[in-house]
Amino acid sequence: MSLPVMECLELDDLKGVFQPKPFCDSMIFKHAWTPVQIKEFGAINKIDFSPVPPYNYAVTASSRIHIYGRYSQEPIKTFSRFKDAAYCATYRDDGNLLVAGSEEGSIRLFDISGRAPLRQFDGHTKAVHIVGFLSDKYRIFSGGDDYSSSLWDIPSATEIVSYSEHTDYVRCGCASKVNADVFITGSYDHTVKLFDARTKSSVMTIEHGQPVESVLLFPSGGLLVSAGGRYVKVWDVLKGGQLLVSLKNHHKTVTCLCLNSSGQRLLSGSLDRHVKIYSTTSYKIVHNFNYATSILSLAMSPQDETIVVGMTNGVLNVKHRKPEESKEKSGKKRQPAYRTYVKGRTYMPKQEDFCVSKPVKRVLRKYDKLLKSFQSSKALDAVLEPPIRLYTPEVTVAVMQELHRRGTLRSALAGRDEKQINLLLTFVARRVIEPRFTPILVTVADMITDIYHPVVGQSAVVDRQFLRLQEAIGKEIDYQEELLEVLGMMDTLFATFTTKKSMYLEENKSNGLTETIETNRNN
Repeated sequence: MSLPVMECLELDDLKGVFQPKPFCDSMIFKHAWTPVQIKEFGAINKIDFSPVPPYNYAVTASSRIHIYGRYSQEPIKTFSRFKDAAYCATYRDDGNLLVAGSEEGSIRLFDISGRAPLRQFDGHTKAVHIVGFLSDKYRIFSGGDDYSSSLWDIPSATEIVSYSEHTDYVRCGCASKVNADVFITGSYDHTVKLFDARTKSSVMTIEHGQPVESVLLFPSGGLLVSAGGRYVKVWDVLKGGQLLVSLKNHHKTVTCLCLNSSGQRLLSGSLDRHVKIYSTTSYKIVHNFNYATSILSLAMSPQDETIVVGMTNGVLNVKHRKPEESKEKSGKKRQPAYRTYVKGRTYMPKQEDFCVSKPVKRVLRKYDKLLKSFQSSKALDAVLEPPIRLYTPEVTVAVMQELHRRGTLRSALAGRDEKQINLLLTFVARRVIEPRFTPILVTVADMITDIYHPVVGQSAVVDRQFLRLQEAIGKEIDYQEELLEVLGMMDTLFATFTTKKSMYLEENKSNGLTETIETNRNN
């Protein structure tokens, strides 16, 4: 037999508590929440909001049921006709009746406007931990520690049917809002059972794998959520109880579940002191609340403005979402007056003043950002755009050179369509004859030819550009050959001029020496 929640608490408290970083939700949870704490007489096992305005909520703790207003810190009404602990006080859909189980095994039905119970249902032999109304408003279902689940008729206060299929404590349950005959119970025997009041046995059994602490049905009735151990599991009821997703984000036992009004957010509370909020489309955590002690119960108001959490130490934590009216009232930010902008413009600095210049923020170009993020192909596309390709071709060639230095030029040139290949070949054929660009563009042309050689002949446009490139390179080779011939001629001329000049100097030197010798002889 599995341990009850309070016994599991003592074992789980020996472990550490995991505190994940909170997530930001794009909907209701992005606003600030103001917490209020209220002290109850004992551990809070159930919180339930009235479905009708003014959306009061019932708190079940110890042997009392307190009714609180949404913004009141003191109970506006108390039901205390219990000899022992009370459990699971739940509102009917019209908000007029309240039903609760008890430790002595009886079920009591209260009128919200009165104090004494209207009906008392006796039949369970042990504590009744789960009670609730079917959607027809005239029947009550219940589950207790005697392993049984029962259905009761409110007008006659009699038991309609009793099911004894669970083999351990029945601690949670819920009713379908779509079908008035369907209700679900969860037990510490690791199973969740779906009952139909028209049959004498359960119509579906789901194996959760852990003692089940909480169950709930989506408003459509097609999806079922069960919580037990560290797991929150979502099941498809229409597919015979097929498991859709299993969530293991809590560090300790998950004790309670609830949905927001739209059904787009699923909340789970746990003994690890966290309330986690999931998106019901992706089942990822979108927000997280952290509390002081272990959590036993959880509820959200019908308008998603209040989250109430009950803890094991008897503290009731109430969080109210701040209204958005303050933002609307404030409106736009008030712009500074004109004098603020012109202030100090005519001031002339003095000799002893020290002028501090404002640093200029360097804005990176698009291709620089792409290079910085190692997006080679997109960086090449950016510099092949007309404003850069036509007016600053040196930038295009510089990016190609940088990609070649990084070893990613080939991958940036590959995988292009006919239009992009045409653009590349046009640029290379036009600029390859410029001496400053020739070294890198010859490499680019070689890579393009190597990559796209297999597709030659499949596109007339690309073939035409390859021919233009061949023609441009052929002409450039002819020019280079002619230049080499001219350089050869010039080298020959320069060599001839150098020889004649050296001979002339030697003759002048010899003539000068002869004249000197003759002058000495005459003297």
